[in-house]
Formats: sequence, structure tokens, C-alpha cells
Amino acid sequence: MTVTKRVIVAAVLLAVATVADRLSAADGLRFEVRFLTVDTHEGCDVGDVDGDGKLDVVAGRNWYRNGDWIPRPVRQFGDVNGYAESNGDFLYDVNGDGRLDVVAGGFFDREVCWYENRGREHVLSGQLWPKHVLADTGQTTNEISFLRDFDGDGKPEWITNQWNRSAPLKLWRFAMRGVPQVVGKGANRKTIIRQQPVLVASEIGPANGHGIGFGDINNDGREDILVGRGWYERPNGDIFTQPWRFHPDWDGHFSCPMFVRDVDGDERNDIVWGNPHDYGVFVWFGRGVGEDGKLKFEQHVIDRSFSQAHCLHFADIDADGQEELITGKRIRAHNGRDPGAADPPVIVYYEWDRSQGAFRGPVIIERGVVGTGLQIRSADLDGNGYVDLVLPGKEGTQILFNHGPGPSRR
Repeated sequence: MTVTKRVIVAAVLLAVATVADRLSAADGLRFEVRFLTVDTHEGCDVGDVDGDGKLDVVAGRNWYRNGDWIPRPVRQFGDVNGYAESNGDFLYDVNGDGRLDVVAGGFFDREVCWYENRGREHVLSGQLWPKHVLADTGQTTNEISFLRDFDGDGKPEWITNQWNRSAPLKLWRFAMRGVPQVVGKGANRKTIIRQQPVLVASEIGPANGHGIGFGDINNDGREDILVGRGWYERPNGDIFTQPWRFHPDWDGHFSCPMFVRDVDGDERNDIVWGNPHDYGVFVWFGRGVGEDGKLKFEQHVIDRSFSQAHCLHFADIDADGQEELITGKRIRAHNGRDPGAADPPVIVYYEWDRSQGAFRGPVIIERGVVGTGLQIRSADLDGNGYVDLVLPGKEGTQILFNHGPGPSRR
């Protein structure tokens, strides 16, 4: 891969930051921080857990009912050397009963499990949700997982990025499998075969590395997969049986996710990414294919004012019809060992300025209290027409309620 870097002078960066701060303080959006609980974890999701038609939040060990936002238990997990066994939460109806269950794994945990939602009365009762194992993956260097529909059949697959560069990248499909189960007691004790949800693996390839993204990076109309060491070209056929071709076009440390999208409108897809364990948010503008056959990119610096931009997210936060880039500083990503780890946390967004061909910002959403975990979720939780943000992390779960234009307040 060829990356051309354009250096933006400090004065320009300072001017942009000054404008952004002024926008946030006067003409920008007004956010209110709602601190839900202190519960070390890294993942969250949004969905109607109790069936009342309102969007609730699940984050780590708990779920939070829309309205009272009181923590109610979902599951239990431990902590390993400062890392909670929580690297992504996903609401999905695993068993097809019409209720949203929780699917989750962990950094060092080989198992992917689902936690069964048994209905409104049960989830409101304060009981833990029944735990079921979907798969023993055999992998213990799990950076983050995603539920994503890769084959377009309306059902998501499970994929996990490995920080171990040589760990295989696998794609897991939901299936039903007969599992022996002992029922009854005494003379009535017997073994039956019960159909249970499981995950079945297909190996994409042997290369991995910190960072993952999804999108048509070579502009052939098919969605590819990006990892820290390069990218996998999607086959023109069955993605579970046909080989994915690996292209070692880069080798680095990238955010989870990296975003593949045509930012500048030139009909070539670009890559937006953050440095997960150092300073910087960047965009690589696609510039075709080089003489060496590798993809060419031109790197632009979006921002270098904070470190550990581990999680990136796009959402239309100001209701103008165009999605903004949202990110922030992850709380104690490597337990304080990363550059800038002692800097105050921050949540920011950037707007794409078509006239300048660049991202404008950062616009400060919150600084000093709220940082990120591994996921950022966006949804209009209070029904006011503006997208709110849910942030997990090592210091707890927060909702940033978006009250629309007006002076920022906490």
C-alpha cells in the first residue's frame, strides 16, 4: 500500500479547534449527561428489552429500562488484570421467540454465549437471564466482536477481531443443532435430543491484527473485510465455502471499527480510522491501485488532540440529513499505559465540509467526565427527534441526551 501523508500546519489545526469549541459552547447541540451506574465494561446496545415499545439500553452486567433507567441484572462476568470480560454487547432474538436476547463474548473467554430474555415479568424481576453457550471458539485474544449480516439473508453472522496478528479470522453462522439433555429424575430420568442455537465457523483466513472494518474497499461491488494486517477480498460466490483472497496492503494498529465509505464523493471508497492506543484520527482517501498492485491512499489528519480513539461511530447527530463522525478517548484502554492515558476523557464529533474537502472539528460534546469503551450506540431514546448517545466504559455507563441546538450543559 502507498500512503501519501499531507501535513496540516498547527495554526490551521488550532483555528479549527477554536471554532469547534465556540460552536459547542454557543451555536452547537445541547447535551445532558445521564450517569446510569458504575460498572466496568466495554460494550452496549439499544433495543426494546421489555416489550413496551420504548428503546432500552443493555450494557455489561445490566440493562436499563427507558424512563427510570434503573440497572437490572442480565449477566455476570469477571475481570482479568484490569480488563472486564466484556468487549461487545448485542441484542438479537436468538431463539426466535420475538424477544431480544443478549449475545456477548469476552477478551480472553473462548466461549460466545447468549442470555435468554424470558419476557417482561422475568426481566423486570431482577433475576439473571439464563446463560447458554453458542460456541467454544478456541480463541483467547478477542479484541472486539460484531454481529453483521454478511450474506444478506436477514440473519446476522458473528465475527471477532483478534489482536493476535496470526490468529485466524473466522465467520460464525447461527444454526440449530441437536444437543443431548438429561431430563427427569429417578426411574423417569432419560436423555433427549433438544434443538438449541449454536454458532458454526467458517475460516476466512490466517491473518488478523488490531482493527476491523467492513466495506467495498476495492470498489468491485462486494463487501470486503479489513483487519490490522491488510484486507480480505470477498469472493464472487458463497462466502462460507469460497476462499477470501488476503491482501497485505498495510500493517498497523487500527480502531474498531474502521469505516469504509466514499467520504469525498469521488466514487472511490476511503478509510476513516482512529489510533486506538496513541494520538490521532485519520482518513485515507482512496487513490486507486499502485504499480505494485496494492491499493493507494492519501492520508489526511482529522485530529490529533486526544489519544485512544478506539471506537468510531457515524450518526446524524444534528438532524441535518448528513452523518457526522463521532468518537472519543477510551477510558484506560491499556490500563494507563498508552500515550495520553492521563489526559481528560472527551467525546467529540466532526462534520464533513464538502466545500473544503475535509472534516471540520472537533466539536466537543463532553469533556472531563465521559469517555468511551469499545462501542458507541446512537438512537433517539427520549423521542425528541435528536439522536442520543450511549457510552459504556471502565468508569460506567452514560447516556448523552441530545436536546438539540442551544448552549451545552452537563
